[in-house]
Amino acid sequence: MPVKKMDHFTVLTKDAKATTEFYSDMLGFEAGPRPNFKFPGAWLYNEGKAILHLVEKQEIPAGAGVLDHMAFWATDLPHYLAKLKARNIPYEIRRVPQGVEGAGTWQLFFFDPNGAKVELDLPSTESAPGHE
Repeated sequence: MPVKKMDHFTVLTKDAKATTEFYSDMLGFEAGPRPNFKFPGAWLYNEGKAILHLVEKQEIPAGAGVLDHMAFWATDLPHYLAKLKARNIPYEIRRVPQGVEGAGTWQLFFFDPNGAKVELDLPSTESAPGHE
């Protein structure tokens, strides 16, 4: 049976509160209901769906960083660029090259407080000041 869609990502963190605040501020996610697991963490929601699970650990196990990045579809590129600049968060921005699927799509990369790479894909029709 083929995979139909991505359900959620899980990020390991030493500070679930700071990570929740980061994703709430940067991407507009909201903390919501989470099962009463025997370990601390949070579930972050977007449009009513828990898409990012946070698991808090005192120490992140060696080799736990197998997740290269998580990607989200977004809109309003200038808004995200302004937020990243205002918070002095380094980022990389590029466009999908012509001749491939998704040509012209903006790809904006930055890191969360735990070192997890976040990618925002944005429509090719959007403008990014200074990145035309």
